[in-house]
Amino acid sequence: MKTYLVTGGAGFIGSNYINYMFKKYGNDIRIINVDVLTYAGNLENLRDVEGRDNYTFIRADICDREAIDKIFAENDIDRVVHFAAESHVDRSITNPEVFVKTNVLGTATMLNAARKAWENEDGTYKEGKKFLHVSTDEVYGSLDEDPNAFFYETTPYSPHSPYSASKASSDMLVKAYMDTYKFPANITNCSNNYGPYQFPEKLIPLIIHNALEGKKLPVYGDGKNVRDWLYVEDHAKAIDMVQEKGRLFETYNVGGHNEKQNIEIVKTIIDTLREELDDSDPRKEHLTYDLITYVTDRKGHDRRYAIAPDKIKAEIGWEPETMFKDGIKKTIKWYFENQEWMDHVTSGDYEKYYEKMYSNR
Repeated sequence: MKTYLVTGGAGFIGSNYINYMFKKYGNDIRIINVDVLTYAGNLENLRDVEGRDNYTFIRADICDREAIDKIFAENDIDRVVHFAAESHVDRSITNPEVFVKTNVLGTATMLNAARKAWENEDGTYKEGKKFLHVSTDEVYGSLDEDPNAFFYETTPYSPHSPYSASKASSDMLVKAYMDTYKFPANITNCSNNYGPYQFPEKLIPLIIHNALEGKKLPVYGDGKNVRDWLYVEDHAKAIDMVQEKGRLFETYNVGGHNEKQNIEIVKTIIDTLREELDDSDPRKEHLTYDLITYVTDRKGHDRRYAIAPDKIKAEIGWEPETMFKDGIKKTIKWYFENQEWMDHVTSGDYEKYYEKMYSNR
């Protein structure tokens, strides 16, 4: 039985990954979820796995060397899947130091702990150990609007926000450990994720929530910034496949082949909500494009992202399965059916779940 240490497993992508892994492997794996539970970490995302004998949650900060070393000392970790990061660009602009601490120093702490636990006396590593660093396409900077231009694994880094700079730094740190220590690792750089359990400061859940509340829908600049959208379960599958089939020391880009302008996303959500709501639902009357409000553009706002997942398809056989028109309907349906989750997140009540579940442990 492999033991996985997942950092940031209570966050959006991390929790979807854990749910995916248990759905796929059941009792054949063990997962230890380490999360400090900042505003974006929500244990309600993992209700379905609570109580499993092969699942453990540990509240710890990845920057806490003693805590992380203790986890490795007490468990024979086979795989590390490193999601934990500060990830919202706007927050990085107002408070960049937090991003440097968590994303760079936290990654260094994880690398050092894994290296110490896995390294043999002769400098080789115990068989089967692997560290996967989950990163972003934002490290590559911005593409022009040429539809034939894409980010590849060989694209030079050119981050434009404190967030992307901190992720680029952590990527480089992992690369350095692979080169210097032959540390068994991979890096994945993914496009924008969407799906269940996403904190509503990100575009898609924010627009869904505001639209249902009849609130203004803020759109940066002219709304024509382009992002490549990836359904989160497709991303979880890619991570698992890279862990099992990826060549050591390699980087793999994970893209969705779903490029959309931000304004397209907003209009699609409005249209889909109107289709889903009954005519008798009073919220439907207010769901029009009149809710769209253009606001001052974000500082350093990259114009276009687009990832070419050619390498991961050729080497591992992964490709995105969920087209945006299907994924957005599944996502909106999930938020409809989980209104209590959204209410807890937007009110801050999700923090009470930890106290309820773990205060006596």
